[in-house]
Amino acid sequence: MSDIQYPDVKTIAIIGGTGKEGKGLAYRWCKAGYSVIIGSRSVEKAQAAADEIAAMVLDGNKPIGMENPLAAEMADLVVLTVPFAVHVPMLESLKGHLQGKILIDVTVPLVPPKVTKVQLPAAGSAALEAQQILGDEVKVVAAFQNISYENLLHNEDVKCDVLVCGNGKAAREVVLKLVADTGLVGWDAGPLENSVVPEGLTSILIGINKQFGVQSAGIQIIGVPRSQD
Repeated sequence: MSDIQYPDVKTIAIIGGTGKEGKGLAYRWCKAGYSVIIGSRSVEKAQAAADEIAAMVLDGNKPIGMENPLAAEMADLVVLTVPFAVHVPMLESLKGHLQGKILIDVTVPLVPPKVTKVQLPAAGSAALEAQQILGDEVKVVAAFQNISYENLLHNEDVKCDVLVCGNGKAAREVVLKLVADTGLVGWDAGPLENSVVPEGLTSILIGINKQFGVQSAGIQIIGVPRSQD
């Protein structure tokens, strides 16, 4: 699958889209003109979240809500934004609906109450865990772990960068375009094994947020030409 050419993404399903991070990404992609499906175990909760986002989007598409399996089936690309505690069962339930697609895994292996401590799973990272469960016909790409939902839901420019990790340059390029369409700057951070870095970094950023009483600490790559700006 390394040389596969992916079609243009027009419809994005966000599994866990009723949560804060999912809503933030949905808001940004709706504004950019994508068709966005909010996925939930409850279609009522999915539609309620979609209505909430629609009320915020003045210019752009309005999202719709669906149950998770149908949302994944209908989308060109799927985004997973769920708590780590339900990461494995959610992937197992959606495996048949994700084959042949790119999955952007935003999951961070946070283990309460010590969320400021890096606690990676046995697979090495949440994204690597996802790839093991889903198999080679799904291309898992890790992204957006270090972007707070507060930044996503504001209209001003966000001075935080996104590290994109995944096996296969073509898949990473698809995701880098989606990052750019949210108004953020993305960087090709190499193979999926490198996802341990952005996933682990999230715990550090949470700790910094707590130290300074803020909610939007992030990272920015410096010392190289920022041609994406």
